[in-house]
Amino acid sequence: MIKTGIKTKGVVHFTIPVSDIERSERFYVDLLGMEVVSRVPPAGMVFLQSGKDIFVLARSDTPVNPNTGDGRMVHHGFLVDQDKYDEALALLRAGGVNVIHEEFREQGVFPGRQVYFHDPDRNVLELLDRPRVPS
Repeated sequence: MIKTGIKTKGVVHFTIPVSDIERSERFYVDLLGMEVVSRVPPAGMVFLQSGKDIFVLARSDTPVNPNTGDGRMVHHGFLVDQDKYDEALALLRAGGVNVIHEEFREQGVFPGRQVYFHDPDRNVLELLDRPRVPS
């Protein structure tokens, strides 16, 4: 095991592969409330913001499907306010989004209510109702 190494300071962004930038942008902006930071059409990218965090939708020519069936181990989690969780769940369902799993965890790294679902490209997303993260 390495005893010394690079000490990173945080996440600048992460990238989610998608097949159709416009369709995915509508899903993330219109349904999930993300804000567009920048579009880079020649590169097939759109930078989105959730709270203070940035992520990128990038057009991918190869399909990415890291989970089989309704598996959810590989996913991206986003926080929602506790008092907005039920409304968020209702909006997902009203938007025709199939919820693949919902649970309430009393223990673990992120306790609280959680819902898992697919974006248009089968990337698994999670909404969590707890703003607390481990220290």
